[in-house]
Amino acid sequence: MDADLASNSASWQWVAGCGTDASPYFRVFNPIIQGEKFDPQGDYTKRYLPELQELPNKYLFRPWEAPPEVLKKANITLGQTYPLPMVDIKQSRQKALESYSITKEF
Repeated sequence: MDADLASNSASWQWVAGCGTDASPYFRVFNPIIQGEKFDPQGDYTKRYLPELQELPNKYLFRPWEAPPEVLKKANITLGQTYPLPMVDIKQSRQKALESYSITKEF
């Protein structure tokens, strides 16, 4: 939606700590926390993910944690109308940190 390689790599990605030179090494990008922190009312998210418009903000950045009745009311069927998570954020962060610590030794 907003791809601009020159601008993204040296500007907002650096500020957000998710660019190619994000520092310190343990600062691992977490899209859930970023959404909760910088889009607390869900304006941006709901604009570009209209399938989540009816979901209460409490579950907006974690729809897979919403109770079945909340998902049904929002017309969301996980795995069909909205995808299931591709990775477990906690596990992927731990794996990244372990990988970074190995390469840091060299």
